[in-house]
Amino acid sequence: MRKRGFLLVLCLIAGYVVFHQKQEVEIDLPGMGGASESNQVPAQTIQVGKEQIYKGNLVLINKDYPVHPGSVETDIVNLSERKELLSGFGLLNDKIRLPSNVLQKFTEMVYDAGKEGVNHFIISSGYRDRAEQNELYKEMGADYALPAGHSEHNLGLSLDIGSTLQAMNEAPEGEWLMNHAPDYGFILRYPKDKTAITGIQYEPWHFRYVGLPHSKIMQEKQFALEEYLAFLKERKSILATVNGERFEVRYIPISQDESIQVPVNHPYELSGDNGDGVILTVHLDS
Repeated sequence: MRKRGFLLVLCLIAGYVVFHQKQEVEIDLPGMGGASESNQVPAQTIQVGKEQIYKGNLVLINKDYPVHPGSVETDIVNLSERKELLSGFGLLNDKIRLPSNVLQKFTEMVYDAGKEGVNHFIISSGYRDRAEQNELYKEMGADYALPAGHSEHNLGLSLDIGSTLQAMNEAPEGEWLMNHAPDYGFILRYPKDKTAITGIQYEPWHFRYVGLPHSKIMQEKQFALEEYLAFLKERKSILATVNGERFEVRYIPISQDESIQVPVNHPYELSGDNGDGVILTVHLDS
């Protein structure tokens, strides 16, 4: 009886853990073009210029979608000149550059990894200008690099993360990031099983910042960025609950300067897709 009772307790605990893991991300898909929850709250009209298509955390950069001159992140800093910003990781050289906001999110992430004993991170590459990308493309070839202007590194939202212990596909740092990077807004940009979609071979070191809730939705749906943007364009609007907080994500086509409705009392973000639309993300619980 004691053994049976002990097994029952174990099953209940396991069920509780699995239930809460499944509840971490919930995605609700209203009918195609259906009612938007954010339309039920007080709203204001804002003007969105066509240039917004090329700006934001979700812009798609690949062989077909180049970096637009207005896409490059601002406030890019040389990390070796800002030693006070370095915590929990090293630099491959003194030329590593990142936007301040991406550096802040990365620092938060590696700090939490360090609390679990995973603390041998190194950044081997961040923002690159076109000349640097051109040199890399000549060196690495088309399977592992993109021409100048077609690399996320030219955008500023990507970084190559390594481990001082071993290769990332074997290191504790690589395993930790695979599981936890989406909690901080980062995605593994070129997964092993998405080569046909991304056009790039598996790169266990290349992470892209897309922000929350998008990174968690992509992890839940096992989407590459190309798939996620196509999904949003098809669905028009989705509702997502991430760690108990509700978001609405809407795709809005933009062919010229447009007037769109945004909430008055809820935070929101706009990002272009680098194609023909913008994504409006509304935090419904704030």
